[in-house]
Amino acid sequence: MATSSLISSPSLLPTKPLTIHRQNQYHNTTTFRNRASFKVLAAKLPAGVEVPKVEPKFKAPFLGFTRTAEIWNSRACMIGIIGIFIVELIINKGTLQTIGVDVGKGLDIPL
Repeated sequence: MATSSLISSPSLLPTKPLTIHRQNQYHNTTTFRNRASFKVLAAKLPAGVEVPKVEPKFKAPFLGFTRTAEIWNSRACMIGIIGIFIVELIINKGTLQTIGVDVGKGLDIPL
């Protein structure tokens, strides 16, 4: 249903035959029965909508580092560090001691 109304819209009906100019030879496309030319009209802006005066410039981020991504990354890092401090206070051990790494015994190298 949607395609039939789209095809029958007045903006897609052929307006005039397409003429191809090639090195002083004129080829009229109306001789080919399977080809048709179409006139496509661009959409108009609704009333009250203004076109921007300057086209916005897009700077490609350097390796994906955008300002917004770095702000959220730093917030997640702060939450993680505070969480580690809270866990260390609750279990009364450091992070390395919690995962089983012996700390505070030196290098154990005889002199």
